[in-house]
Amino acid sequence: MTHLILASKSPRRQELLGRIGLTYTVISVDSDETYPAGLSPEETVKYISRNKAYAAAAMAAPEDIVLTADTMVFLDGQALGKPVDEADAFRMLSALSGRTHTVSTGVTVSQGNRTLTEAETTRVRFATLDEAAIRAYLRTGESMDKAGAYGIQAFGALLVEGIEGDFFNVMGLPLCRLSRMLEKFGVRVLA
Repeated sequence: MTHLILASKSPRRQELLGRIGLTYTVISVDSDETYPAGLSPEETVKYISRNKAYAAAAMAAPEDIVLTADTMVFLDGQALGKPVDEADAFRMLSALSGRTHTVSTGVTVSQGNRTLTEAETTRVRFATLDEAAIRAYLRTGESMDKAGAYGIQAFGALLVEGIEGDFFNVMGLPLCRLSRMLEKFGVRVLA
């Protein structure tokens, strides 16, 4: 029997799949998240997402549909990963203050020998933040496990003046694109 496997520990991705009514199993995969130099932001997240899919395939039956994703924040073409400590988070948020950055997510759907990888990019415009606002946000604790040191779905929404593109992509999973990808594997989300 075919079933959907989400190869991600991200609670946000799990929440988003639940919001659109998909039933799935979660597995945890360890894969190398390094990537070759010189890739564009979209090529980077696609490369990492595909590597996660290859690692997850060994844990799935050939008929299972495996979903993997990788989300990264880019400012001036440079990746902002998860902060290593509060000082790093402060540095990232200060750099994002008053500027527009991009959030790219690579999504891979695979089943047996068939693999489809796509990417979605959203432009995010930050408000101008003073030191007090950044310190207050850091006290929420949201920064430490998120690329770019913020999450748009809670207190981080107070930092964002606007977005251009898929909101859910900024949370970690572009749902519209994903639904179109799943249709190519026979899964209709709006059935």
